[in-house]
Amino acid sequence: MQLVIVESPAKAKTIEKYLGGDFKVLASYGHVRDLPPKDGSVRPDEDFAMDWEVYNDKRNRDQVKAISDAAKDASRLILATDPDREGEAISWHVMDVLKKRRALPTKVDRVTFNSITKKAVTEAMEKPRELDQPLIDAYLGRRALDYLFGFTLSPVLWRKLPGAKSAGRVQSVALRLIVEREREIEAFKPDEYWSVLAKLEHAGTEFDAKLVRFKGDKLEKLSLGQEGIAMEAKAAVEAGRFTVEDVEKKPLKRNPAPPFTTSTMQQEAARKLGFSASQTMSAAQRLYEAGAITYMRTDGVQMDGSAIAACRHEIGDRYDAAYCPEKPRFYSTKAKNAQEAHEAIRPTNFAKDRVGSGDEGKLYSLIWKRAMASQMSTAQLERTTVTLRDATGQHELRATGQVVVFPGFFAVYQEGFDDKEEDEDGLLPALKAGDMPAKKDVEATQHFTQPPPRFSEASLVKRLEELGIGRPSTYASTIQTLRDRAYVRVESKRFFAEESGRLLTSFLERFFPTYVAYDFTAGLEDELDVVSDGREDYKTLLAKFWQDFKPKADEVMEKLPSEVTEALDEYLADYLFPPREDGKDPRHCPLCEQEGRENGRLSLRGGKFGAFIACQNYPECKYTRRFAQPGADGADPAEDGLMGTHPETGAEIHRKSGRFGPYVEMEHEDTKKRASIPKDLDDFNLEWAVKLLDLPRIIGPHPETGKDIEAAIGRYGPYLRHDGKYANMKNTVDVFETGMNQAVVLLAEAANRKGGRGKAEPIKTLGEHPTSGGEIKVMPGRYGPYVTDGTTNATIPKDIKPEDIEAAKAIELIDARAAKGPAKKKTRKKAAPKKTAAKKKAPAKKTAAKKPAAKKKAPAKK
Repeated sequence: MQLVIVESPAKAKTIEKYLGGDFKVLASYGHVRDLPPKDGSVRPDEDFAMDWEVYNDKRNRDQVKAISDAAKDASRLILATDPDREGEAISWHVMDVLKKRRALPTKVDRVTFNSITKKAVTEAMEKPRELDQPLIDAYLGRRALDYLFGFTLSPVLWRKLPGAKSAGRVQSVALRLIVEREREIEAFKPDEYWSVLAKLEHAGTEFDAKLVRFKGDKLEKLSLGQEGIAMEAKAAVEAGRFTVEDVEKKPLKRNPAPPFTTSTMQQEAARKLGFSASQTMSAAQRLYEAGAITYMRTDGVQMDGSAIAACRHEIGDRYDAAYCPEKPRFYSTKAKNAQEAHEAIRPTNFAKDRVGSGDEGKLYSLIWKRAMASQMSTAQLERTTVTLRDATGQHELRATGQVVVFPGFFAVYQEGFDDKEEDEDGLLPALKAGDMPAKKDVEATQHFTQPPPRFSEASLVKRLEELGIGRPSTYASTIQTLRDRAYVRVESKRFFAEESGRLLTSFLERFFPTYVAYDFTAGLEDELDVVSDGREDYKTLLAKFWQDFKPKADEVMEKLPSEVTEALDEYLADYLFPPREDGKDPRHCPLCEQEGRENGRLSLRGGKFGAFIACQNYPECKYTRRFAQPGADGADPAEDGLMGTHPETGAEIHRKSGRFGPYVEMEHEDTKKRASIPKDLDDFNLEWAVKLLDLPRIIGPHPETGKDIEAAIGRYGPYLRHDGKYANMKNTVDVFETGMNQAVVLLAEAANRKGGRGKAEPIKTLGEHPTSGGEIKVMPGRYGPYVTDGTTNATIPKDIKPEDIEAAKAIELIDARAAKGPAKKKTRKKAAPKKTAAKKKAPAKKTAAKKPAAKKKAPAKK
């Protein structure tokens, strides 16, 4: 028997269909072990020795045992994990674990394939190789770097920066990008400018023409800086008679973008589908494991020759000959390391323009269109510029239009952009020199220059890649960590730096400037690429990093917390204490000023729950505010006061400001009940105050246990609670609007995440429900697999395997469960009162205990 090891059960199932009966395919469920999360897992003093530990969850332990048992009976071990650095590392871990358990077969081979098709898999099996040690060394170097950075720096943060949770080598640099963009936006001063637009008509077609020259001078963007001059320019256009002076037509060509890399796929999925990076990678993983696309972690843009031929053949079948260029298009990769520059992400079968449903279906369509377009003809456009002048020759209007002469690849796909320029597409009427279009109206419009936009997931991924920081395959987890640590928040698909993230970045910039520098972090990535090429030993790289980083960390650790706070107070002075409108000292305490105390000076302080601003006259002066510019955190004391009364109890509800932000308070059963005001409530009023003070909200009894499900807001945000188990919610509104079905799904997914190492993923997707329209999914649940349409969950009978269930059966189960309605709450019977124990009789004479049978000595292991 030949044992094949892959990462996932879905991949194992697909591959097993292609191999004969002599092969057994098992999944490792990703990495089987990692560095234990404790001090000493990497030991620099022992030549960077590393301790590895098998993941402690039951599923992983059971799977490692199953692999070990199968390996003992196998004549050959085939490691067929993914064709990248992580895949090589997983194979190395599996082999090392089996070696330590004395279960490693005599013959061990490594095979890789870029797509899970029968041809690719069978060809790979015929071309085995050994493990790539330089790739494994690059993995070891990266993992050790991340461990040493995090486990050395995090204790410094916990002791010197209250409220900080952790720092990471790539994570901290990504956070710095977001914080710096926030600073740029705050420092930006908008400039006023005006534009003058004439509404014209010719031969029944209306079009716009912009004023580009006034009084003989060419107008720049800010030339019309005030309303007065803008109105003068408008009057000149209204009074003038404009004649077409020149019509210029220029041909334009647009070539298609190359097929997707990991990074460009994440960017386009964010722009066109609204997917997060993790959502994109999860859907791509499922498509890859199903054999629908090639490997989705790649820096390469090239396609295999046979794939190019198949793509061109499909273009010829779907479009006429003009859409297929005479010669194939070839794209070159920008990847620095050729070993990791795999083929681009593309469909394995170009004849299929649709695969799957839900997220997978949408992403597959995007991948198919991008790959198809990459081999199609150039788009031919024509840009027309019309210049109109008045009789004096002093004032000039310009109209531009762009038309598609031949769509070429536009027939399939157009690349998206984060921040689009002014749209010039449109059709102009047929104009020639001497024509005098009719003037319908003239508009003067006020504008203001805009600050740089906050990062979206797409633009952040693009910027990280441009700087050479991290790897595209890790961007999803890096971004998720920033959100999980509450260093950033996302609003309208844009990243906003939270106060904790801003403080952490300032701390690192002040005390560890080298290690959050973009060029330093990118340089480490380059060195890791050199390691993976076999040109440098990873321990040499670790030694160079450690010899500077460890002394710096020790130096900061020796500082008193007050020294750190004082240094940050000076470093952040411009942000924390901006100039006052009255010209007085920005650090002067407003409460001391109000009460006539002198020397009331504000400064940064550190507390149990984070940094805040306080007066040096404490305890006489109790003034405090959060770490932020005055008013920036929404805790404006001017808004404090009586909001109204509770509609049921009549108790007065007051809004107040505290050290940790604004909150509401009311009398409740001889005590005071308080609730913090969440940041994501824009229009906070009495109705919201009542809702917050009435929490927790009982959603109802769980349909399986009968115990209540509660929705509430805690220290770490909104959550659900049921039978001692918790699930996070996205925002405050969800606390009051989430229904029973959605609550059950969230709790089940949370239970699955805690039991495993990742987010609960569908076992199978089955299309839309004919009645509800929701996507039908087969899901793993805490109480067993179930089917759901997003509204109703139905348990799958034990005699049906979840992976075998078909759409018709799923619809039948969902409809039957929906017809029953919500489950009734279970009532527990009271336990019967315990009987009083009877008095014990005097013990009888002891009988000789029977000797246990002697255990056979286990044979010694050979």
